[in-house]
Amino acid sequence: MGRGGGGGGISSRRERPARPVRVGGGGSSGVGVGVMAGATTAASPADKERFICIYPAYLNNKKTIAEGRRIPIDKAVENPTSTEIQDVCAAVGFNVLLEKNKMYPREWNRDVQYRGRVRIQLKQDDGNPCLPQFPTRKSVMLYAAETIPKLKTRTQKIGSNDQSLQQGEGGKKGKGKKKK
Repeated sequence: MGRGGGGGGISSRRERPARPVRVGGGGSSGVGVGVMAGATTAASPADKERFICIYPAYLNNKKTIAEGRRIPIDKAVENPTSTEIQDVCAAVGFNVLLEKNKMYPREWNRDVQYRGRVRIQLKQDDGNPCLPQFPTRKSVMLYAAETIPKLKTRTQKIGSNDQSLQQGEGGKKGKGKKKK
């Protein structure tokens, strides 16, 4: 029998997995570099499918690394939303897409607050970064986490919470045990 085995006899050697089929010339030497059958050509970085994805869980300081956080906890933000990430990235000049109905696979909570994914064009057709100050995915995530707390919607929420706390404390006066 030949080197590759085959036939119906019992063999003490392990069977080798089938080799991929090569298309193109090269003879029987196996040294030639051919194209794999069924291989697709690489898409341009400017294609929407090639944009990087950022889920809110990546920047959430309430999440553990196992739950999906991708930046240090001291730089993360409390419960960011996909629209906040979109606003911050669009303001700096990125080409941004918001996909509202997408969900992070590790997210167990199906509430609307936790939905959404932001796609950002990180690189141009030639492979250079769109914005030189953001060469990597992590640099974009760190910038977004740093900037989200400065948004007007975040600063107004904090101010309104303080006022409601003060009003609530004033309403508790006079309540105590009844006198007999």
